[in-house]
Amino acid sequence: MAAAEPANADKQPLERVVIIGSGPAAWAAAIYTARAQLQPLVFEGAITEANRLDGTLPLGQLSLTTEVENYPGFPAGNLQQFLDTALPADERAMMAPHTGHGVSGPELMELMRRQAKNFGTRVVTDDIVDVDFTQRPFTLKSLEGTVTKAHAVIVATGARANYLGLPSEEAYKNRGVSACAVCDGALPRFRNKPLIVIGGGDSAVEEATYLTKFASRVHLIHRRDALRASKIMAKRAEDNEKIQIHWNSQLHEVLGDDKSGVTGVKLESTTDGAIRTQEATGVFLAIGHTPNTRFLEGKLELTPKKYIQWTTPQRTYTSVEGVFAAGDVADDYYRQAITAAGSGCMAALDAERWLAGQGIE
Repeated sequence: MAAAEPANADKQPLERVVIIGSGPAAWAAAIYTARAQLQPLVFEGAITEANRLDGTLPLGQLSLTTEVENYPGFPAGNLQQFLDTALPADERAMMAPHTGHGVSGPELMELMRRQAKNFGTRVVTDDIVDVDFTQRPFTLKSLEGTVTKAHAVIVATGARANYLGLPSEEAYKNRGVSACAVCDGALPRFRNKPLIVIGGGDSAVEEATYLTKFASRVHLIHRRDALRASKIMAKRAEDNEKIQIHWNSQLHEVLGDDKSGVTGVKLESTTDGAIRTQEATGVFLAIGHTPNTRFLEGKLELTPKKYIQWTTPQRTYTSVEGVFAAGDVADDYYRQAITAAGSGCMAALDAERWLAGQGIE
């Protein structure tokens, strides 16, 4: 049975396409749909304490990242003048002065957001908390109570890295604590230094192995006496001379100071509770990600890990015709800014072609 019409539904404009999210996938989708004259409306998320604690504030995970060295188009150099001319003065005044040798995460996201707006994208700083995909046009309800109707929807809400929740872990995020070795492992602060990886699954072994390219030694911390990783991956870690596995151990506290950032960790034995200290300049959490799909449960087909299920190879289609998914909300494998942006482009083209097939232009 179709859901009842919201009381103010007839007062709401009917959008061609609504994009939910504000990371690389969302802004890429916005740029492409805006240039296609679809006048996209983006719900970038709300600025709330709950979103801050969850790591789901506007501009996505990259807004929590310092240097971004692996996004094409931003080689080493001083971007100060470019940023000053590319972004409006009021937006630029809210940002810290550029100090990195490439582009920072917040800078990259502000540039993407501005590029989307330059083509006419409209942006609402609010969360979508409920959707009705049982009939078209689709209905979306925001945290502030706004009801929006849309012919097509692109979901690009991303996924947040899982952390342990330690106060010291929070204190040193982006100052040695990271949840992405591929993103941050090559930074100068980690080169030829001892590093910590927390976890015991395939992702943890992959992170540890990747970090051996840069670290003097990688300490893999696992709370059990055997890795949860597949046998081939576990053997890879055990045979790597640069990886030292600390069995029956868990992170107790991140150590550091304001000048250097992370300087070490305290590890706690899971068998007798003994505490020991390990020197390190970086701590990498590899304990999984949580896709931001809570509001979609029962509305779209999700994977067992709660990611949106893409239903057609090489397409961004979901289980509901007219609803598309892009970025980390549907990708539990690559999880990179460039792959997210690429799938945002794909979702925009898929949505544009689907709308044209419906006679909506």
